[in-house]
Amino acid sequence: MLPQSPLKPRLWLWLLWLALFFSAWLYLVVGWGLWPVALEHWPMALAMAIGSYAAGSTPMGGGTVGFPVLVLLFELPASLGRDFSFAIQSIGMVSASIFILARRQPIAWAMLKGAMLGCLLGLPLGIFLLAPLVPELWIKLLFAVVWASFGVLHLWRLQEIAGHSGMTEFDERWDFRLGLNIGVLAGALVVSVTGVGIDMVLYTALVLISRADLKIAIPTSVVIMAFASVLGVFIKVVLGPGLAPGVFENWLAAAPVVALGAPLGVYIVAKIGRKPTLLVVSTLCVGQFVWTLYSEQSVLGFGGMAVALLAVAICLFGFEHLRRFGARLAGKRLVAAQMQADTAKATVKPELAPEQADSKAPGV
Repeated sequence: MLPQSPLKPRLWLWLLWLALFFSAWLYLVVGWGLWPVALEHWPMALAMAIGSYAAGSTPMGGGTVGFPVLVLLFELPASLGRDFSFAIQSIGMVSASIFILARRQPIAWAMLKGAMLGCLLGLPLGIFLLAPLVPELWIKLLFAVVWASFGVLHLWRLQEIAGHSGMTEFDERWDFRLGLNIGVLAGALVVSVTGVGIDMVLYTALVLISRADLKIAIPTSVVIMAFASVLGVFIKVVLGPGLAPGVFENWLAAAPVVALGAPLGVYIVAKIGRKPTLLVVSTLCVGQFVWTLYSEQSVLGFGGMAVALLAVAICLFGFEHLRRFGARLAGKRLVAAQMQADTAKATVKPELAPEQADSKAPGV
C-alpha cells in the first residue's frame, strides 16, 4: 500500500524535543563541569557537522562519517566506532525522525513496522551472540564492504533510482513480512557489528523492490535507524556490558551538533534535491573502502584485498538481482491492474444510444 499522505505539520513537537535535549546537555556540561571534556573532543563535533547532514538527507546514518573518522582517521578501535555510532545516532537520527514525523512526511509504514519488530528480535541476538566473536579487522571490513557496494550502486543507478515516483502497491502483509525479514537479518548481522546499516538495507529494498520514491524511502530509512540506535544503546547500557571507553566524551561534544544538523539535512535536501548529496556521499563511501584497504594492506595482503573486492562484487550482484525482481513484480502488478480495469469495464452495461432508446419505447 502507498504510505500515508502528509497532514498538517506539528513542528512544535520537534521544538519541544530540542528544548528537552539541550536542557539535559547543558545540565551535563555546566552542572557536572564537563565543558572542558566537550571542548577537548571538538574534532568529532566538526566531523559530525558533516555526518549529521548526511544522516538526515541520505539513507546513511551519522555513523557513516563517525565510524571512519574514529577508526581510520583517529586510529581508534572499531568497537569504539560501532558504539559511538549507536550513541550519536540515538540523538541525531531521533531528532531527524521527530522532525520528519512532525512534518508528516510520507513513510512506508507497513514495511517500517515489520523492520522495527524484526530489529527488536535480531539486534539483541547479534549484540550478545555475534558481535563479541567478530575481530576488530572484520568490523572494519564489513563496514567498508557494505558502504562501498552501496556507494557503487548509487553511482551506477542513481538516475533510475531518483526517477521513481510513488511506490509499487503490494499487499500490506507482504510489505510487513519483507520488513520483518530485513529487520531480523540486518539487525543481527550488520547493525550489531557496525552500529549502522539497517537504514541502508531497508532503503535498498524500498527503491529496488518496491521502486519507491526517494521522498518515501529516505525518511523511512531515517526512522528505522533511529529506532535501531536507541535500541542498541539500551541493550548495551542496561542489559549488556556497556559502551566502549571514549564513547561518552565524543558523544558529549558531537550530540548538540547532530541534534540540529540531521533535521537540517532533512530540510535542505527537500529544497535542493537529493541527487547531488547522494552522489557526494556515495563517492565518500567508495573512498573509505579504498582508505581501509590501504591502511590495512600489511595485514590483508593481496589475497585479503581481493576477497574484499569480491565481497563488494557479490553485494552488487545481489542488488542487481533485487532490482530485476522489483521490476518483474512491478510489471506483474501493472498487468494485474490493467486486467482488473478491463474486467470492470466489461461488466458495466453500456448505455443505450438515444435512437436505440426511442426504438424500444412502448407503442413504437
